[in-house]
Amino acid sequence: MDPKPWRERIRDEDELLEQLNQLASDSADRRAEALLEGVGDLGNIANVARDLGVSWTAVDKAIKKYQRKKSADTGGTTTE
Repeated sequence: MDPKPWRERIRDEDELLEQLNQLASDSADRRAEALLEGVGDLGNIANVARDLGVSWTAVDKAIKKYQRKKSADTGGTTTE
């Protein structure tokens, strides 16, 4: 059996990378939604970060990135 030509292998890998990027993006969205739920439950970002054992900036950045993305998706404007 002949191996796939290199161009076909590149196309296959590009398709796989696109799928993986979409999966990662979807996962980040679900994580940010869960973080927002945690903020609602615990009161603020710092409490969520403490509960998870991560920095508050990591939680804050994840939430802000998600909110910017959702704002852009709905045609809203950002201040950045």
